Amino acid sequence: MITPVSRKILITGAAGNLGGLLARHLAGGGHHLRLMYHKRQLPRDLTEGPHVETIRADLADPASLLPAVKGVTTAVHFAGVLFAPRPERFLPETNTRWFANLLDACLQEQLARVILISFPHVEGPTSIDHPATGRLDATPISVHARTRLEEERLLMHGTAGTTTVPVILRLGMVYGRGILMIDAARWLSKHHMLAVWKEPTWFQLISTIDYLRATEAAILKPNIEGIYHVGDEQPVTLQNFLQKASKIWGCSPPKRLPVWMIFAAAWLCELFAMLTGSRSPLTRDFIRIGQVSHWGDTSRFRSELLSHLEYPTLESGLATL
Repeated sequence: MITPVSRKILITGAAGNLGGLLARHLAGGGHHLRLMYHKRQLPRDLTEGPHVETIRADLADPASLLPAVKGVTTAVHFAGVLFAPRPERFLPETNTRWFANLLDACLQEQLARVILISFPHVEGPTSIDHPATGRLDATPISVHARTRLEEERLLMHGTAGTTTVPVILRLGMVYGRGILMIDAARWLSKHHMLAVWKEPTWFQLISTIDYLRATEAAILKPNIEGIYHVGDEQPVTLQNFLQKASKIWGCSPPKRLPVWMIFAAAWLCELFAMLTGSRSPLTRDFIRIGQVSHWGDTSRFRSELLSHLEYPTLESGLATL
């Protein structure tokens, strides 16, 4: 039996939001972690655990990845580029080619398991009546979803016939304190700047604690393989979610605007970011992916990873906002 300390887990993108939250969660359980970072330094509290080591590596440089994966049991991949203008220019490189470099290194070192964090949008528009089921042959409209789907294909096809087990977690939208997108929405709401398009967009949620428990289960449980849709039990619209969140925050409900106005705001954000060399918290591709209604079939997730959710509905998890 593999104990927490004998198992070594690599987390790419550990300096990022979801990767950092997972690193803190696993470190608290005594797991032996190797945290990979590139340009952004890791927070000090992440590097001081008794079973935590750090390594600097560049996903664009295959030679730097071999030391990162050497001696590792499981790799969990988050790393990438977000909040940059015109993602169509760089995502085919940062999502697809960079992951291919990491996967090659993992296969060379014969890791037991590689876990890719993904999302249900990769199957395009889905619903409760026609849920995402784990298909790899869809043609999503956003660049974020298309390139993430290509990563899924690389993982499933690249590990075929090897001893490395592929695991893909298609997460619903993670919500709770400390999630960047939620914190940004709270800030906008408090400054009377939160807006959303009028057309309802149905989507699936997962609370932060349930996301962490599900990912830990994907790392530790035996006989885990393939694609899992990780989400709660209650479909909601994005518009309804933001309205309920704003009420919790003590703010006015978000403005309902025509979608062309949201696209115009995204274009201005991207233009400003390109002219100033700053980050773009809103892009047109974010709007495209955000408009896609989605719902994943969570039956495998419930039977194999996590049978009980701490927050199975938005109503039960509102206090975490």
